[in-house]
Amino acid sequence: MIERIEPDGVFGLPDLVSQVSVVDGGRVAFLSGQLAWDESGAVVGKGSHQAQVEAIAGRIDRILAQLGADRSDIVKETIYVVDYRPELVPVILGALHGSPPPSSTLVGVAALADPDLLVEVECVVALPPA
Repeated sequence: MIERIEPDGVFGLPDLVSQVSVVDGGRVAFLSGQLAWDESGAVVGKGSHQAQVEAIAGRIDRILAQLGADRSDIVKETIYVVDYRPELVPVILGALHGSPPPSSTLVGVAALADPDLLVEVECVVALPPA
């Protein structure tokens, strides 16, 4: 079970990010940074943050399904963004988040593993009992 907490006196964006996510017992999975690669390793959505984050969301959904989980089981995510601009926040978080949203950190970076990659997302997931 995951408990989402918005502490009193702490400003946040509760519709976009949970300030605290507490996992009660169970198993936890750590997803490596997911990138906008297709099944053959080619970059999807070159030049488009939105297209890349949608491809990443699809990858995450496939991984979660294999684990018997879904996006509501994501406890924490870290999002790395090349060429970050504030107007990208709803584009990126809108494609990634279900409800309730996980605890989240978004970091602007100079580059990722390939010059055509604009977004990378890593997740911590609370898994259902085995």
